Amino acid sequence: MSMRILIIDDDNLVCLSLKRVLTKFGYDVAICMEAENTFQSIELHQPDLVLLDIYLSTHNGLDILKDIQNKHSHIPVIMITGYSDVQIAVKAMKTGARDFLLKPIDLEQLRLVIGRIEAQLSLRHEVTTLRSLAMGVDLTREQFGKSRLIQRIIAITEKLATSGDTTILLEGEIGTGKEVLARYIHQKSPRAHGVFIPINCAAIPKELAESELFGHEKGAFTGAAQRTKPGKFELADKGTILLDEIGELSLDLQVKLLRVLQEKRFYRLGGEKEINVDVRVIAATNRNLEDEVKKGTFREDLYYRLNVARVIIPSLRERKEDVSMFTYTFMNEFAQKFNKTNITIDDEAIHLLENQYWKGNIRELRNAIERAMLLLDGEEIKAQHFGFLQTVKEAKTDKDNDVFSLKIPRDGISIDVVIKNLILQTLELTKGNQVKAAKILGLSRSKLRYRMEQLGIEVTKRIG
Repeated sequence: MSMRILIIDDDNLVCLSLKRVLTKFGYDVAICMEAENTFQSIELHQPDLVLLDIYLSTHNGLDILKDIQNKHSHIPVIMITGYSDVQIAVKAMKTGARDFLLKPIDLEQLRLVIGRIEAQLSLRHEVTTLRSLAMGVDLTREQFGKSRLIQRIIAITEKLATSGDTTILLEGEIGTGKEVLARYIHQKSPRAHGVFIPINCAAIPKELAESELFGHEKGAFTGAAQRTKPGKFELADKGTILLDEIGELSLDLQVKLLRVLQEKRFYRLGGEKEINVDVRVIAATNRNLEDEVKKGTFREDLYYRLNVARVIIPSLRERKEDVSMFTYTFMNEFAQKFNKTNITIDDEAIHLLENQYWKGNIRELRNAIERAMLLLDGEEIKAQHFGFLQTVKEAKTDKDNDVFSLKIPRDGISIDVVIKNLILQTLELTKGNQVKAAKILGLSRSKLRYRMEQLGIEVTKRIG
C-alpha cells in the first residue's frame, strides 16, 4: 500500500504541482486548501504524512502544527514556506515538525526527506509487528507442509538453526515462504530471545539504503539534521537480521555489507566511532546469485561469504500434496475474516488447485483463496469459483512464448548494437521504467544506467 500524503496549502498552483510530482513518485496524495477543514481532511484521508504551509491566508501554520501534535501526534509533519526565516524554522522544529522546506521546493530534497520519514514509519511498523509476533504462537514444522520434500528441508534448517552464528542463504521463487522460514530458523536458534528484523532490500530507495542498514549521524546528509538514527544492524544486535532480495543491493553497498559480515563492526553514515554488533545474518533471494556473479552484478566474495549454508526452498509445483493443506488453512483464515461459517470445498476444486502452475507459489494460492472466499455466495467452493486462474496449459504456453531468440546477420554485428537494441526493446516493454527494465534484464539499476550512458540511450519514463 502506497504512503498517503495530505498537502495543506491555500495556493492552488503549489497544491496541484506537488500532487502531480508526488503521485509520480508513487504516493497517494490528497489536498486541503482551507485551513479550517484540516482535521476533517485528516479524518477522511488518514494520512501517513502532512505537508503544511506556514503562512496560510486565514490561519497560522504553526498553530495548526500544534493542534496536529496534540490530536494526531503519530502523523509526521513537514513545514513548507516561501519565506526564509531561521527563527520560524527553529520554532517549527521545536513544535514537532519533522523537517522544513523552502519554496520553490527542491524536488530531490523533498523526495529524500519523504523517503527518510517513510523508512522511519516502516521501522515503526516493523517494531509493532515484532512485538505482536513475540506475543503470538511460535511457528511449527507442520505449518510448512506435509510433503517429504519440505519436511526434509525443515529438518535441515532446524540443524542449521542450532548454530546461532552461521550465515544462511535461502533461495526460492517468489512466494515460497523464505521470510517465514527465516523466522522459524530464528525461533529455533540460541538467538530466539533477541529480535528478528526483516529487510526487503528491493524496497529501500538506493540513496537511503546505507542509512537504513547502518544508520547515520546528525547532519550526515540533507534531511539528517534532526537526530542520529541507528540502522537495522544496530537494532538487531543479539538477534537475527533477514536481508530479503539481497540481489538488489548496489555493488558499493555489497562491499560494506561484506565487511560487516567478516568483522561484525561498521561506521554509521557520517560517523567516526566504530560500532560492534553481534548479529546472525540470513539472506534470501529469488535469483540465482551464481549467475549474478557471472554477470558482474553481485560480488563473488560476498556470495561465498553468504553461502556458508544454502537452503533451496522448492516451488509449490514440486510439492503438490501440500496444496490441499494450505488451501484449508487459508479457507479458515478468510472464513474468520469475512465472517463466514461451514465453508467447504469440493474434490474437483482441490484437483484444479493441485494442478495449477502457481508462478507466485503459496502467496498466489493464498490470494486465489481470498478472492474465492470473498465472492462466495453459498457454503461450498467449486472449481468454477477459480475461473479467473490461468490453466496449466496456458501457463506453459506463455512460458514457451517468452523464450528469447536472436538471429545474427551473415555479415556479423557489433555486440554494442545487440546490447543497445536489447535495452531499447526492454525499455519499450516497460514504458521507460528503468527499475523494471533492469529487473527483466537481470541487471542492477546502476549497471543498466551505466550501459545506457555508454551506448547513448536517453529514455523518459512514460506515465500510464
